[in-house]
Amino acid sequence: MKRIAHFILICTVLYSCAKPVNQEFKTKTMFKPFTPPIAYDDAKKQAIEILNQMTIDEKISIIGGYNMFYTKGFEKFKIPALYLSDATQGVNIRPELPNQLEKSVAFPSPIALTSTWNTELSNIYAKSIGEECRAGEIAVLLGPGMNIYRISQNGRNFEYFGEDPYLAARMVENYVVGMQETGTMATLKHFVANNTDYKRRTSNSVVDKRALHEIYMPAFEAGVNAGAMAVMTSYNLVNGEYAGQSKDVITGLLREDLGFKWLVMSDWWSVYDSEKVIKSGLDLDMPGEPRAEFPDYMNKDEFFLRSSAKSLLEDGKVEEADIDRMVTNILTTQIAMGLLERPIKDTSYLENFDDHIEVALQTARESMVLLKNNGVLPIRNSADISILLTGEYSDKIPCGGGAAEVKGYDNVTMLAALKEVYGAKVVYIEKPDNQIIKNADYVIYSAGTFDSEGWDKSFDFPETVNKAIKNIASLNKNTIVAVSSGSGMNMTEWNDDIAGLIYSWYPGQIGFKAFTEIVAGITNPSGKLPITIEKTFKDSPGSNYIPEDKELYTGWQEDHRIIDPIIDVKYNEGIFVGYRWYESKAIQPLYNFGFGLSYTTYEYSNLKLEKSSIKAGSSLNFEIDIKNTGTMDGQEIVQIYVRDIEASVERPIKELKDFQKVQLNAGAEKTLRFTLTERDFAFWDVKTENWVVEPGQFEILVGSASNNILAKGLLEIVQ
Repeated sequence: MKRIAHFILICTVLYSCAKPVNQEFKTKTMFKPFTPPIAYDDAKKQAIEILNQMTIDEKISIIGGYNMFYTKGFEKFKIPALYLSDATQGVNIRPELPNQLEKSVAFPSPIALTSTWNTELSNIYAKSIGEECRAGEIAVLLGPGMNIYRISQNGRNFEYFGEDPYLAARMVENYVVGMQETGTMATLKHFVANNTDYKRRTSNSVVDKRALHEIYMPAFEAGVNAGAMAVMTSYNLVNGEYAGQSKDVITGLLREDLGFKWLVMSDWWSVYDSEKVIKSGLDLDMPGEPRAEFPDYMNKDEFFLRSSAKSLLEDGKVEEADIDRMVTNILTTQIAMGLLERPIKDTSYLENFDDHIEVALQTARESMVLLKNNGVLPIRNSADISILLTGEYSDKIPCGGGAAEVKGYDNVTMLAALKEVYGAKVVYIEKPDNQIIKNADYVIYSAGTFDSEGWDKSFDFPETVNKAIKNIASLNKNTIVAVSSGSGMNMTEWNDDIAGLIYSWYPGQIGFKAFTEIVAGITNPSGKLPITIEKTFKDSPGSNYIPEDKELYTGWQEDHRIIDPIIDVKYNEGIFVGYRWYESKAIQPLYNFGFGLSYTTYEYSNLKLEKSSIKAGSSLNFEIDIKNTGTMDGQEIVQIYVRDIEASVERPIKELKDFQKVQLNAGAEKTLRFTLTERDFAFWDVKTENWVVEPGQFEILVGSASNNILAKGLLEIVQ
């Protein structure tokens, strides 16, 4: 009965967008953050009671991790050892550790989830992963990751939520609540400005406070406000100091500016000065101990709190009160989540895995972005068609590597999924000759990349891939390319030659079923890009981040070379990231942020602002009518942008400030209602170190993509 009820709940959430829109204005205060089962003050009181019974050695032993992925437990204090597991898109099963799950669902990557623009789906996606954590006795999920997509080459883009801070924030806050409602603690990572994995341990992000507050911190802010119980610092330096030992970053930005009061941990082997760590505001050094296979320069005792804190105390460089603060924060967080009062493992959630697969499939359905369609799609399943499938990812599951890798089970390849619908009409040939290509009615070429933490990948496909696609397109006018990658790729060389293009991201273990549904017209594509895809990497902000005498690498050896010179990565573009950059520089990208095609059409009309003038600090309500003018049911993502017409500081041409995903049957029409709040008109003022709204004129822009504004309204903000 529990499983049936759970599945009904999933279906209700997944298809809730098909219900009539609430007639009340949608406000951003409707979001309900997570509340831990034990209140902060009560939890802290219990933590201090335990702390007062501890010896100094016991205190020191708890501020460093144990056995790579665990926190220290104390039977005498009834404190369990807690297992911390990766990652945002599912449970990474580590066979070298005991008591692991036999299987875990591989969900579509977080950047794919973000392409759905479906905040309710983000909640149920995270809830599903949280249930698998409970089934596997995992107390803390080391996710969600939410570093902003600044450059397309970042090896970890697939783990994150795209280039726009507003979109990322709305997806993240729902993820946090969905995860923590299962009793599994969410960890916001990696704080902060960790936007490349090229030599991440010697990368210094030189970034100003305005860019931090407007671009790189809003997703973290949303996660904090949603009730996230843990934050992980990043590998990189921020303005000259390692994030995990920076008082400016942890105490200043995170604890004071964002008001975070719970557990702050380091990323694995990312801090190198224990005195600074203890004084920074960090609580937990992970994993707390060296790794035998690391070179000597990575294994110094002074890097690890458990081996160096006692001598720092004896030398008077830190105080016991500093250690007490760390222990108190760790225990307060564990107690507040109820981890000392209930079993962490709940095997009843194993019954829900089939439901999780359905969530993964629905995520894939809504995440795939149809970027180009010259009438070639959908391919109707008629008796006399032939489909040639080729390309590297035709018969294997694309995924990202590193901590985020989730292998899944019962994986369905593109070939298997296509054959399930089209049968023998689909033929896979690894290297088809020209005649076979010409004879096929349709050719689907499956391209992809393997992205991973620890290194960045090239924006360019291998030349063998480009040549193959160009050759196929020259021989067959019905060439469709599917791209499975964790970020935008260079498709300029052949984009004009092909008839169809579907961005399938890393679709998870069952995502190619969704791909086939879209190819066959069973599902109407509704995904839209959470990123901008540039024509050439040189067009993008931050394209010069690699020193001139260096080049990209793969593998882990370079990642650990902390003895190498520090590389300054200068964020000279400031707040102009993603579409903000391309619009301000008048650079036409290949595909714009927010763009995605459908098999139907939509009409926007009757934009009505409740008021033409409001006082600074007030909210604005408005509405717009959306009609499905085509012949197929579909979902449209209505995007709201704001433009400050004249400001005392340089501002983007427009910025995303709201969106709704709406289900519309063929011929149906709905009125959507929105509310913009004071923050939506504000910028971060470096002088006052606060958000500021300047009086003046603002445009309210409504569209289907950042480059496709379909309705405009004018608003005056007065003192």
